[in-house]
Amino acid sequence: MNDPSNEAVDHNSLFTDELAKTVLNSLSAHIAILDENGVILETNEAWRNYAVKNGMSDDYDHRGTNYLAICDATKGSESGDAGDVAEGIRAVIRGELEEFLYDYPCHSEDGPHWYYMRVIRMTGPGPTRVVASHEEITALKLTEDALRTSQEELIDQKQSLEEINIAMKVLLKQREEDKLELEKKVLNNVKDLVLPYVEKLKNSRLKAKDRTLVEIIDTHLQDIISPLLQRFANANILLTPQEMQVASLVKDGKTSKEIADVLNISETTVNFHRKNLRVKFGLRNKRTNLRSYLLSISG
Repeated sequence: MNDPSNEAVDHNSLFTDELAKTVLNSLSAHIAILDENGVILETNEAWRNYAVKNGMSDDYDHRGTNYLAICDATKGSESGDAGDVAEGIRAVIRGELEEFLYDYPCHSEDGPHWYYMRVIRMTGPGPTRVVASHEEITALKLTEDALRTSQEELIDQKQSLEEINIAMKVLLKQREEDKLELEKKVLNNVKDLVLPYVEKLKNSRLKAKDRTLVEIIDTHLQDIISPLLQRFANANILLTPQEMQVASLVKDGKTSKEIADVLNISETTVNFHRKNLRVKFGLRNKRTNLRSYLLSISG
């Protein structure tokens, strides 16, 4: 007479085996179960379909094939990856590694492919069993390659922009230097070729009408050159040495009396120079503070 308890055990064992196969065959990863020698004991449906896709017959059974021997026998460009895989599996079998992870290329006629391999020991009592799974990660690899290419392009663009920026700075600096040189040339020409003769005319005996015309010319000349006097470097061209001294002391906040004491000149002379400075800087009849203006152009 059959023992009901034994029937229940057999039924549960059968249910567990069938469930395990169903789960195994439902996975997208290509899975093989190996023994302690690397011999394939079982594969799932994804593994078998991949084999058929790569030229094996529909009834080909991988069970009994030594996976490690296949890796060891691999030649050519794939031998390096095969050797690393074999060594990783052996390390898991020996218990030196809890798991072995490896990704590798496996290209075919329909395009490039990459796979992610994971090898672990099965838990529980009994002989050593190892699960080797291969999951295709082609989409991930292609995305990584696209991102890497995009990053490299961005780096190239950034470098190109930096080079353009440097070139622009050089050009702008050169333009500024050229502008300053042109301003100096204009101011020098006015100072050496025009103003001396205007000054002579002002000091000569002229009719009232002619003197008025000379003063108008002098005023207009000052108006023309005053925008160019935006730097002390330029101002120095048209300012007399004493005017430069007075301008520097005014900029330092000294009063007319203090400037007169420092330069050992009369306060009237200082005020005369201050008036000339305002004229040369185009500040005549303006409320602009001379010291504030000198501070602004000295920067």
